[in-house]
Amino acid sequence: MTIAEIMKTAPVIPVIVVDEVEHAVPLARALVAGGLRVLEVTLRTPVALDAIRAMKTVEGAIVGAGTVTNEGELLDAIEAGSEFIVSPGLTQPLGTAAIREGIPFLPGIANAGDIMRGLDMGLTHFKFFPAMAAGGLPALKALAAPFGQCRFCPTGGITLENAPEWLAFEPVLCVGGSWVSPRGPVDEAAVEATAREAAALRR
Repeated sequence: MTIAEIMKTAPVIPVIVVDEVEHAVPLARALVAGGLRVLEVTLRTPVALDAIRAMKTVEGAIVGAGTVTNEGELLDAIEAGSEFIVSPGLTQPLGTAAIREGIPFLPGIANAGDIMRGLDMGLTHFKFFPAMAAGGLPALKALAAPFGQCRFCPTGGITLENAPEWLAFEPVLCVGGSWVSPRGPVDEAAVEATAREAAALRR
C-alpha cells in the first residue's frame, strides 16, 4: 500500500500507546472491529515493538510505528513488521532511510520549510503536528495554500468534536487521534463503539 492508500483507509488513525503487551491484541481487535484498521503504535514505551508484532496477528489490521525519530528506530520498526512509519518531524537522514527502505512514510511538518524539505525528497503526504498547538485549522489552510500537491493528516489535539471540521478541508485525508485508543486495560466493547463513531466521520 502507498501512504495515500493507508491515509484513505479510514478517517481516523488511532495514535496508540501500549504499556502492557497483553493489551495490544484486544485493543487492535476492538479498533478493527469498529472500522479503524490503520493502527499507529507509538514507540514511546519499552513494549512498543512487541505490541506491533502482536497486533500484526489481528486479521484486517494495518499496523505501523509512530514517534519514529531516527534511522535506528525506523529499522527496528520495520524488523518488527511495521507496514508504515510515522514521525513527529522530518530530518534528511530519516527521510532518506525511509525512502531507501521503500516503506510508506508520513513525516511530521509544522511550517513551510518542513514541507519544502519533504518535497525536495519527493514526499507529498505529511502529518501536521502538533495540529492544535501549531495554529489549528487556520494555520493548516494557510500552509496548504502554496502546496496544492500535498495532503495531510493533522494530529495533536484532535477530538471527536473537532475532527469533522478538519476532515471537511480537502487536503486532509485523515486525522490522527488518541481518544479512540485509551491507555490501560482494554474494554473491547467500549473501544469498538468509540471506533465505530470515529469511522463514521466522513468528509
